[in-house]
Amino acid sequence: MDHPSTRTIVCLLVFMLASLSPAQQQTQPPRQQPPPLAVQNVKGNIYQITGGAGANTGSFVANKEVIVIDAKMTEDAARLMIAEIKKVSPNPISKLILTHSDGDHVNGLSGFPQGIEIIAHENTRVHMSKAFQTDQQRAYLPGTTFSDKLSLYVGSAQGTTRIDLLYFGPAHTNGDAVVFFPEEKVAFIGDLLFLGRDPLVHRAKNGTSVGLLKVLNALLGLDAESYISGHNELSTKKEIRTMLQSIEEKQSRIQTMLKEGRTLEQVKKAFNIETPSGGSRWPSLVEVIYFDLTEKK
Repeated sequence: MDHPSTRTIVCLLVFMLASLSPAQQQTQPPRQQPPPLAVQNVKGNIYQITGGAGANTGSFVANKEVIVIDAKMTEDAARLMIAEIKKVSPNPISKLILTHSDGDHVNGLSGFPQGIEIIAHENTRVHMSKAFQTDQQRAYLPGTTFSDKLSLYVGSAQGTTRIDLLYFGPAHTNGDAVVFFPEEKVAFIGDLLFLGRDPLVHRAKNGTSVGLLKVLNALLGLDAESYISGHNELSTKKEIRTMLQSIEEKQSRIQTMLKEGRTLEQVKKAFNIETPSGGSRWPSLVEVIYFDLTEKK
């Protein structure tokens, strides 16, 4: 897992466009052609959908319906994804669960039929309400929200399948939902995991590096065997532990530098962090940790 695949790299390039507003993203297509859509059976009736414009998504095929997790980055990408899902099951899509509010996870909503139930954490709805300005966009704001936990029960080949929507606190954003299938031991975790690079923390959406450590530990506490994230291959607890350790090491090193009186620029220099010409859209993990630790004081 030390070297990300070509597909992962391309997905990350697409992901870099995700902070643009929905309207901007529709007029500024990805610079590189995304990989083709591919549907992978994870376990039972749970599927991961990779490729296309936007983050990885997923679906669960129930007896009479399909539940989708995340919505891709454009209307066209969402429609193509739906077409791939139809190849697996002709059942109608009844529910769409959003892991968080980033554009590459929600801007494809208009590609879905109106009237389906859209579910998200309450803070994700707040972020989306600020970004979605047109009538068409606002028609797809989540109609069902939750604060800490919401359990769904759907008919399936196993009788009844329970799907737990869990919130462990601010991390990547302050609205990150974990979609957990306890019987199958599969969890969809959005952008809580990045492989081969530092994680992104959206301070503008009240995400925190300290919170991310807490949430990663909570993910390890789940009775899960497979973790499906927005921009990586299928992962396990091993990859989560690796990222957790990397963040903890950076945090410990920065704490030592703060005790020595180092400034932000000195800390960045120690980690070889350079601000690109024209500025950076997002602060690096090192900067986020520095801000979190100094503000905490």
